Amino acid sequence: MMTRESEPRLLVEAAFLGVVGALAAQIFAWALRLCERIFLVGIAGYHPPGLPAEGGVLKQSIGPHGLWLIPVATTVGGFLTGILVYTFAPEAEGHGTDTVVKAYHRAGGFIRARVAPLKLVASAITIGSGGSAGREGPTALIGAGAASIYATLTHRSDEKRSLLILMGMAAGLSAIFRSPIGAAFFAIEVLYGDMEFESEALLYTMLASVVAYGLNGFFVGWKPLFLFPAGQKHPNAFGYTWFGILGIAAGLIATFLPVVFYRCRDLFRSLPIPPILNPALGGLGVGLIALAFPQILGGGYGWIQQAIDGELAAKLLLAVLFLKIVSLALTVSSGGSGGIFAPTLYVGAMLGALLASVAHLPSGSFAVVGMLAVFGAAARVPIASLIMVTEMTGGYQLLPAAAFAVLLSYLVQTALSGKLKYHSMYEAQTANRAESPARYVENVELALHLLGTQALPRAAKVGHLDLVALLDSGVPVQLPGRRQLHVGVLRPESSLVGKTIQDCYNSAKEGPLEIIGIVRNGEILFPSPQTILQEQDRLLIIGSSQAQALVAEHLSPLEPARTAPSA
Repeated sequence: MMTRESEPRLLVEAAFLGVVGALAAQIFAWALRLCERIFLVGIAGYHPPGLPAEGGVLKQSIGPHGLWLIPVATTVGGFLTGILVYTFAPEAEGHGTDTVVKAYHRAGGFIRARVAPLKLVASAITIGSGGSAGREGPTALIGAGAASIYATLTHRSDEKRSLLILMGMAAGLSAIFRSPIGAAFFAIEVLYGDMEFESEALLYTMLASVVAYGLNGFFVGWKPLFLFPAGQKHPNAFGYTWFGILGIAAGLIATFLPVVFYRCRDLFRSLPIPPILNPALGGLGVGLIALAFPQILGGGYGWIQQAIDGELAAKLLLAVLFLKIVSLALTVSSGGSGGIFAPTLYVGAMLGALLASVAHLPSGSFAVVGMLAVFGAAARVPIASLIMVTEMTGGYQLLPAAAFAVLLSYLVQTALSGKLKYHSMYEAQTANRAESPARYVENVELALHLLGTQALPRAAKVGHLDLVALLDSGVPVQLPGRRQLHVGVLRPESSLVGKTIQDCYNSAKEGPLEIIGIVRNGEILFPSPQTILQEQDRLLIIGSSQAQALVAEHLSPLEPARTAPSA
């Protein structure tokens, strides 16, 4: 919970991290262009189509040796990435956004100082050599890593550090994608798989994002990243039927994507070779695919623009739609360094353009809606993707149709992936705030504080739990995973008095339980298995529903008269 005294400082820090994010995005973009000239152009003689908004040309260039040297470039790039990542910072492998999400939930926002610069170099090499990955993961991790370093230098608490890394992530994304509002929402939505947000952070992520967007505009301008074709008509009622079909198809693809991505990662991890070689092996696979379909190389922004413009044939769209999924898995799941945002947008654009080609409809509208429908469902960020893609393309007139498609896509994906092992492109997401380890620690600390205090505020709530009602009644509170939270006082006649906590665990034949906190004589104790229980100990226990009988046998409800003393 942020105090009012902290808000002015946080606003200044948000603006500062916006500047850092914009500069980091420019440095990464420069490093990416340099690596592309060294590897893909220098070794293979191949130059992919670039975006006009970035000074590129929408035409690929093939050197005198044809495409035969592309596997060399992708393999060398993967090999160098493997050496960098697995030698210095293994957490820099894969797509960096997941690392930020994991740091938020499980590490108090801490990211090692070496990770951000290493991610910058490794991702530039991976993508610049032709690896099928995007810019979002690296910029998210670079911005968040810079925020974590700042938090360490200024001795910020874990709570503030976690907030700062969200600001840094939003700033980096806003600058690289020119999407200030969407990036701010993405940073607070990507943390959870369900429709939940870290709403308290939105003001700060928005400020950091807008500052980064504004500063970045002085370097590259403020035009959208992709150009939406002029003259596209607003869809009629019949057109919405096709957008509904696109939403359902996008939901199916979005269900399929995480399964392929993480199954491929599990396969690479099981190979009997040193992990340092996995990115090279993945790079070789990508290079071999590119001999026939060079369209799958890199982030593929130029090809996305061509799909929006309706310049790609239906057979090619169908082929690269699925080959991009495979090449993404080979690049990032093998341990290569890069994001999954751009490749997922690529898949969605090809899906939308394919449907438009088959139905003889405007390609631009369906390519853009396909982009946000696939990514919004696969990453479980429907609101952020709706905003980001429209900002990146300028296709604001498509918002009603896009909202319809992304809603269907999200509903299909959540329904089909519920029982699957991998249901989101961001594995570190928790389902909701209640299941976040960061929130869990906060809940336990507040519960212990309430157990040890003599004055209980009547409005003390944590998330969905009314802890005061819990303390007054002794009724267990339901937690995720069919667990229950119990509090009570150890009875003097209990057979557990004088025994260790380990003895208590051994007696729990009705079901597993864990004593996570003790208040004794007004002091909070964090128990170990050898802690000896004493009568009148106030215990905070998490157990299965079967353990309720044991808890009731040994604990008494807390005294109902535990209210604030009168003045």
